[in-house]
Formats: sequence, structure tokens, C-alpha cells
Amino acid sequence: MNSHYILQLDPQAEFEWDRCILRNPLTGERPDLTAAIAKAVNNRAGSYLVKVDVQVEILESTSVLPKTVELTTGKKQAIVSDNRLAS
Repeated sequence: MNSHYILQLDPQAEFEWDRCILRNPLTGERPDLTAAIAKAVNNRAGSYLVKVDVQVEILESTSVLPKTVELTTGKKQAIVSDNRLAS
């Protein structure tokens, strides 16, 4: 069974749990790999020693997006992102 996910790696993320994120590209949900393995053994009760084979094929790659910083400039708020200014 092939499943497609989006993997986002950001070693500079503020929180550890945001440094490596695996998501479903259609729903944005994080996959429940435990449920997928349970389905493979037909959800039968018991203890199992399982071998999980993960094969990764990169279909598309992009660089890390620049972080957006909000600045206060008097009465208006401006958003600066990648050397662009919008107000």
C-alpha cells in the first residue's frame, strides 16, 4: 500500500515537535502509523513483533520558507517576509 505524505523538516523551529512534521497532503492531518500497523494485522488482539519497511521516494522538494515577522510601525501593522513589505 502506497501512502503519500508531506515531510517538513525545520531544525530552526521554536518547538521540538515542529522540527519534523509528517502530514497527509489532502487533509493536513498527521498520520497514525500505529493504526496502519494494527490494520495490517487485522486488529487482532495480541502482542506482535513486527517489521516495518519504510521506503521513501522524493517526488518533489522545496526549500524552507522564510519566517514572517510582524512589525509595528505607528498606527499600521506591517508584515515583512523575505525582504518584501506589505501594509
